[in-house]
Amino acid sequence: MIRLLAADDHPIIRQGLKQILEDTPDIVVVAEASTGDEVLAQVGKGDFDLVILDISMPGKRWLDVIREARAIKPDLLFLVLSRHAEVQFALESLRAGASGYLTKTSLVNEFIGAVRRVASGSRYISSDLAGDVAEAVGTGQRPHRQPHELLSPNELKVVRLIIEGKTIKQIAGEMSISQSTASTYKARAMQKLDVKSDADLIRYGLQHEIPE
Repeated sequence: MIRLLAADDHPIIRQGLKQILEDTPDIVVVAEASTGDEVLAQVGKGDFDLVILDISMPGKRWLDVIREARAIKPDLLFLVLSRHAEVQFALESLRAGASGYLTKTSLVNEFIGAVRRVASGSRYISSDLAGDVAEAVGTGQRPHRQPHELLSPNELKVVRLIIEGKTIKQIAGEMSISQSTASTYKARAMQKLDVKSDADLIRYGLQHEIPE
């Protein structure tokens, strides 16, 4: 039996994962978490084999969650579930200690197969990224990246919301974080994008395709 911790900040996603696995006799969700800190708390007390980890939860970055969790339980496996079909996120996840990276556009059969593959001790990369990831790993090179591709998922989200005209207060409410944390994400994003004002940030967003 493969025992899972389903970690996603959206209850409907966690419920969906459980429904997908209802008719799968060898896989079961035994615990849930909605933030990175909750994942680490569960790791300290839970009995599961594999974490299905959303890339964009509140709190700790997904990479830090993987590293810290594996420091507690070195044999714990991670399958990262993400909206971002981008090579750099997959590579960063693998380097942090994840065994798999799957995009949320994947079909149910691929998801179940990925869980089984990772649980068996193998690695799995979403089919729409596998070729590019293999090439990047094989050459030892990082793919060329735009400045916004260096942003963390939370920094990206703050940038998108600023482009939409949201204030820091509104952003903090939407992301369920403090205004101070939202301001920190904004400052980091502006530094990475080398922009000095909200107008520059919006101009950058209009000139580039910022991922959802």
